[in-house]
Parts: sequence; structure tokens; C-alpha cells
Amino acid sequence: MLVWWRWRPFRVEVEGESMAPTLKPGDYMLAVRSRSIRRGALVVVEHPQRPGYEMIKRVAAIPGERVEDRTLGPDEYWVTGDNEEGSTDSRTFGPVPADAIRRRILFLYWPPDRWERFRRFVYLGPRQEE
Repeated sequence: MLVWWRWRPFRVEVEGESMAPTLKPGDYMLAVRSRSIRRGALVVVEHPQRPGYEMIKRVAAIPGERVEDRTLGPDEYWVTGDNEEGSTDSRTFGPVPADAIRRRILFLYWPPDRWERFRRFVYLGPRQEE
């Protein structure tokens, strides 16, 4: 029970194309609270200019790293969508504070044929369809 309370699992549904092709509209994932946010992680983040509006993004840079001629502060993260042309992210609104990151995505569970566990990885481009 303590693990459940600490992690507080949360279901997330994809509604837009900003994370395509990694995530597609209608995908469902399980997300949890996480103290450790690493580069490459998929996260649920609150839009800095729209309180209450949450988005799924990838952490592209962590505190202390340089992005676009600036060094991120001790509490700043750079988040991006995998679909560069179709994503509103840090390239638009700048870095987000750590407290704007609500959850870390653990795995995609629906639809079943797209089941995938997300570990720390860097997006390398579109998946090759088989």
C-alpha cells in the first residue's frame, strides 16, 4: 500500500499529434510521480502559460545543460515533442520549472499491440513499420 501511495499511478490518454510517431491519439499510458527526471524521459508537464492544461513531452535537457545559447537553471527542464512541426513545447515557451512536471510515463498499455515500456532513451526518429 505504501508503494501505491508514494507513486500514485495515473492513467494518461494521448489526444494530439505532438508526440507522433512515438505516441498516437488514443494511446493510453501509466504514469507515476517521480523525483528523478532524466533526459529522454516521457513526462506529463503542465503548460506554463495555461494553468491546469497538461501535455506529454520528452525531457530534452536537464538542469545545468546548455540549450539554445542558455544554461538551464537548477530547477529548469527543456521539454519537446517528438513531432517537431506539430508540437508546442520549450522551443515555443522556454524551459519549465521542475514543479510543472507532474508525472513520468512508465509504459504504454493500450492498444495492446503497441505495448511498450519507456526507459531512459533518446528519440532517434520514426519507428520503422514492419
